[in-house]
Amino acid sequence: MSIETVAILSPGDMGHAVGQLLREHELRVVTCLAGRSQRTRDLSESAGITDVANLNDMVAQSQIILSISVSEMVPSICQEVAAAIKATGADVLFGECNAIAPQVARRMEPIITEAGGRFIDASIVGSPPRNGSSPRFYASGDNISEFEGLADFGLDVRIAGTEVGQASGIKMCYAAMTKGSSALYSELLMAAEMMGLSDFVKAEFQSSQPAILQRMERGLPGVPAKARRWVSEMEEIKDTFDHLGLTPHLFQGVADMYRMIGSTSMGDETPESRDTERSLEETIMVLAEWVQAHPA
Repeated sequence: MSIETVAILSPGDMGHAVGQLLREHELRVVTCLAGRSQRTRDLSESAGITDVANLNDMVAQSQIILSISVSEMVPSICQEVAAAIKATGADVLFGECNAIAPQVARRMEPIITEAGGRFIDASIVGSPPRNGSSPRFYASGDNISEFEGLADFGLDVRIAGTEVGQASGIKMCYAAMTKGSSALYSELLMAAEMMGLSDFVKAEFQSSQPAILQRMERGLPGVPAKARRWVSEMEEIKDTFDHLGLTPHLFQGVADMYRMIGSTSMGDETPESRDTERSLEETIMVLAEWVQAHPA
């Protein structure tokens, strides 16, 4: 299959950067912005992504669709794209790139294939593309060779296997560590602040775990801008582990933590609008004050 046009649903934080990278490698990139926020429209325009009139047009013009949204939107996106495939008779590969449980990926596959499309389980690990770099796109399923063609256009495509769910499983395990640890760091520092022990706790980390303290200082002030969209991802991890017979409670707690962080005034921030000068100490103070003002 010759790839000329790729569709992005939707061009948010990750999606617009992926689209820009593909454009830099001479692909045409399209999307459908009907009903999307002004922020998404601005990001899409900044990446040079072409807005088409409706979903049918987007599907009909594309050889590959990359679904890059939030976990909770996956079922509705698959249903809408399937309807467009049926309506247009498009010969298209649908890449499910969201952070979802493997069993959800397996449920989404027949929605697309029964409509006449082809499906690939593709999870994204890493930060949005910057300066020509690409996050890792792990892929699994029956249509690997087609998806692997995107490696010719700047994407770091890695084959995870031939079964739908394998690529999503990698994302679930990796995000459990990266985003789970951020929630843990946030909660322990909030507890220390509320007990008046912040200086002692941070001094202990500086003495015995300086790398972790540096990670806290570097990463936690930016978490509130992402917290709301991480809630559903943590619930997908919870469901993944529960499906395997592991405890679901740990990542239900992580989801609750991000839900709480997203409820604070900082939760209204976006990656573009967040206060980049705010320190770790200031971030934790705001979070601790919110908890004290909203007792369970």
